[in-house]
Amino acid sequence: MQYRRLGKTDLMVSEIGYGCEWIEKKDASEIREITEHAAAEGMNILDCWMSNPHVRSALGDAIAGTRERWYIQGHVGSTWQGGQYVRTREVEACKVAFDDLLARFHTDHVDLGMIHYVDAVDDWHRAMDGPYWEYVRELRDAGVIGHVGLSTHNPTIGRLAVESGEVEMIMFSVNPAYDMKPANEDINALFGDYDDVTGMDPDRLAFYRAAERADVGLTVMKTFAGGRLLDPARSPFGVALTPAQCIHYALTRPAVSSVLLGYASVDQVASAAAYEMASADERDYASVLATAPQHPVSGLCTYCGHCAPCTVEIDIAQVNKFYDLAEVQVAGGGEVPALVRDHYLSLGHTADECIGCGLCEERCPFGVGIVERMGAAAELFS
Repeated sequence: MQYRRLGKTDLMVSEIGYGCEWIEKKDASEIREITEHAAAEGMNILDCWMSNPHVRSALGDAIAGTRERWYIQGHVGSTWQGGQYVRTREVEACKVAFDDLLARFHTDHVDLGMIHYVDAVDDWHRAMDGPYWEYVRELRDAGVIGHVGLSTHNPTIGRLAVESGEVEMIMFSVNPAYDMKPANEDINALFGDYDDVTGMDPDRLAFYRAAERADVGLTVMKTFAGGRLLDPARSPFGVALTPAQCIHYALTRPAVSSVLLGYASVDQVASAAAYEMASADERDYASVLATAPQHPVSGLCTYCGHCAPCTVEIDIAQVNKFYDLAEVQVAGGGEVPALVRDHYLSLGHTADECIGCGLCEERCPFGVGIVERMGAAAELFS
């Protein structure tokens, strides 16, 4: 298992994590078995958004004795009322539900306290401009929450969270289908038809880049678009991707640290962890998407790495990523962010070393003008 730093939290989290989403109908012994196999594969981050007491108790019991090896994403605002899940910003209900989470997990803290499921701008303000945020801040100041996070499917909310300076990490829905869809306050829009999309949505690109610049790490949900991307009959691209390709797509987005997958069986845990042993060909989503009958991206660098190896050993995908991060800031009247410049300079081989041989462009499945971009990056970072 490989581990990545989760942004400014400095937590080193497993690339493949434990989303816990498909265990709700499992009994306690099955949940224990899945959890123990996730740990054995090296996973060290889990998300429990569910308020169902059975799930919380079974998970808490499954990690008892190994609590300190897990980074827990616990949600504030996911409550159990009248025998069902209710999302709320009502503080007293949040307190009862969060105390319940701690008790059932046999712990006095969670590492990542999540502002739960904010997709609408008015809900963002309702959460952050009133007693709900005061309660979250109290938990953070008391050490009950190690770091403040937020879960959302909406890049507009993601940008607001990044710009607030209060949110240290975000759980966001990432996959190549959703990345085509514009920001929307209704998650159901992500499941709609894709006939009108014309490429990568600029709001999503802007969100990824803002998170990377601000060092706000991302954990990923909805990696397979609810299984739609794995089925050629339901894929919006007219072709199926494999789990490894979907995982690799998510892990190549700026700021992403961990992909949190739901597991209904031990075999699914093993299948997800097998990503770490997958070959470059097995991880290659770019060739599939570039030749898919309904994929609309062209001329856009997706940081897939097909351009490698470079004749003069430039990490072209990373240079392109840092160029995109800096160029957006400069185009808006700002300066190249110091953190982005430092990361660029630490690459060892930078864009000014490009000799213009063009071999990278021959290998790029999306037709990116790489030589021209290397020249622009060299000028920008000079």
